Amino acid sequence: MNEFTFYTKLEQTILLGLKARNVQGLLEGIRHVPDSSIYYHTHHYLQQHHYLSPEPPNDFAYWSSKVLGDDVLGEQLSSVDIIQFHSIAELRERFLTILENNVEMKERFTFSPAGQEFHFMASRVFVLPTDHVAHSLSEFLDILGRVSVNSLYYHIFDAKLRLAKRENDFSTWFATLGKDQLAEETRNLDPYTYTLEGLRKRMMVLVKKYDKD
Repeated sequence: MNEFTFYTKLEQTILLGLKARNVQGLLEGIRHVPDSSIYYHTHHYLQQHHYLSPEPPNDFAYWSSKVLGDDVLGEQLSSVDIIQFHSIAELRERFLTILENNVEMKERFTFSPAGQEFHFMASRVFVLPTDHVAHSLSEFLDILGRVSVNSLYYHIFDAKLRLAKRENDFSTWFATLGKDQLAEETRNLDPYTYTLEGLRKRMMVLVKKYDKD
């Protein structure tokens, strides 16, 4: 049976015991930390502050600008368009390229004040099935309006990048229903330009549009 089971997730934040005091240290840290750390530092703000304005800076950009006072590097790091990447490995390489170029240009490094070092963190993720199962677009629409933002986040953000599925779970399921246009619009949606509640509303508009077909 062609059904969609909604999942949700719980996360445990982990301190990795690795910190950076300058750009060189940030470079070395990004080069060696696990994928879960790269994902954490580019996504945790979206989930923890999902009612605020979209497109917050990633942690690397924020620290470079606000702590090291390097606005040029901060702007370069914040300009990385995460939606263009299909894997953490690709995203990591982009950050490394920016930082490597920056290190080559510097003769001296600015060190962070004591107590303001960059601490690399990660998340241990626990994925759980919910009781919500959709067998049609109408059922999907009803459930979409009621599930937690954690569920929405898992199927949109985690599926595409952290799990390297190359697209979100919703567009994949829509395609199996033969709703190719809905699948395409959902696939091309830039989730980073919405708050999570804004993303929920946009998804509901799209599903309503094609539920009549």
